Amino acid sequence: MIKLKHGYAVALMVLVTALWSIAGVVSRHLDQTSGFEVTFWRSAFTVLGLLFILTAWQGWRVWTRLPWRSLYFWLSGLCWSIMFTAFMMALSLTAVANVLITLACGPLLTALGSWLFTSHRLPLRTWIAIAIAGAIRAMYPDAQFLFVGAIGKIEMEKVPAAGYDIVGLDIRGLQRNLSLANLKFPIRLIKSCWKARQIIKEFKPDVAVGVGGYASGPLLFMAAQLNIPCLIQEQNSYPGITNKMLSSAAKKICVAYEGMEKYFDQSKLLLTGNPVRSQLVKMEVKRSDAIAHFNLSENKKTVLIIGGSLGARTLNTSVLKDLNLLVAQDIQVIWQTGKLYYSTIVENVGSKLPSGVRIFEFISNMEMAYAAADVIISRAGAGTISELCLLAKPVILVPSPNVAEDHQTKNAMALVKKSAAILITDANASTTLIKTCIDLLNDESQIKSLGNNISQLAITDAAEKIATEVIKLIK
Repeated sequence: MIKLKHGYAVALMVLVTALWSIAGVVSRHLDQTSGFEVTFWRSAFTVLGLLFILTAWQGWRVWTRLPWRSLYFWLSGLCWSIMFTAFMMALSLTAVANVLITLACGPLLTALGSWLFTSHRLPLRTWIAIAIAGAIRAMYPDAQFLFVGAIGKIEMEKVPAAGYDIVGLDIRGLQRNLSLANLKFPIRLIKSCWKARQIIKEFKPDVAVGVGGYASGPLLFMAAQLNIPCLIQEQNSYPGITNKMLSSAAKKICVAYEGMEKYFDQSKLLLTGNPVRSQLVKMEVKRSDAIAHFNLSENKKTVLIIGGSLGARTLNTSVLKDLNLLVAQDIQVIWQTGKLYYSTIVENVGSKLPSGVRIFEFISNMEMAYAAADVIISRAGAGTISELCLLAKPVILVPSPNVAEDHQTKNAMALVKKSAAILITDANASTTLIKTCIDLLNDESQIKSLGNNISQLAITDAAEKIATEVIKLIK
């Protein structure tokens, strides 16, 4: 497999962007050729290029991992075909500059679509920040806190609801695609750093804590410049860019996974885990009570499928495809689909829902769902994994590929390496997920082994450990 260093990757990105721009300009001068013909030849050369590059990069098996049977795969191809054709037609009808500027608005339209059609959930980093503050307040009731978030993000609503003051910085991340919005980034960064300096001067903190996210960058950078001791907390097994950049200024780095010395100064590292909900730490719910709560049979095996957002699509389609296999094995199902998919799934299942299948948009009482489950199927977000470790139950993880730096796969592999979980790739989920689940439910020795191994990774006092380190930094 080809691995590129960061500098080379950036250079490659710039080259690709330049070639894309040049292609648009050159295509404009093909006066004797129709837009459809140019689109065909561009697509053909793209296919030939990918055949060579992808094969050299990941081997011939890369083509077997593509979701050929997925409707969304072909729908995506159709959308791309329409986009390219419209692009070439636009070049023949207006100036190249107009086309390229309009194309650069793609990320904005994507963001608007996400805002209109999906629900926003509280990011893990915000929840962790609240948990740390709560642990410090438990130690020192008179302690004062001020949260700093990014204007427009959900933390600006949720943090005040948790009883803490928050101020906002007008900061955004760089867009992954070529976008005019990126031109504003340096200005926003400078303004945010200046405002962060003012906030620090006025609030006069004894210590600054960063949990990742856009606002952490300017705040902790200025705090370090003003000789305020800083602590950062990294939730994932692969650190985010903000935490990596801030690590040199931090006095202490609290992490949730082993092996983080690859990214941070080992002398600063402390393995604390991620804070989890106190209800899960106690976990006093009995399986019999949980089974009764969902009106299921105590004598049958139960699988819990945890979806919930855009990342749940693969889980939902895979379960829907092979739901009959679970029913045929007399396996009960507690299935959280997420708001976006619930109505479609209920419609596909039909009015005659199998007696042992319970479908929910969201499960409000997750403690009951966890207690009822014999096997859990889930994505591999950092917060979810931290909770699963507490349950001492076998889990099948399907990492989402649509996350930065593929960090969910790295999170899952941290468990797999310790024989504490089973990993199914997103590409293979439709063919192997349910079959693997059935095999696991019929293998009592593997169930016991996975449950014991994952329980060894549980950390129940993460918030208290991080809070203690924060207190130590106060001069």
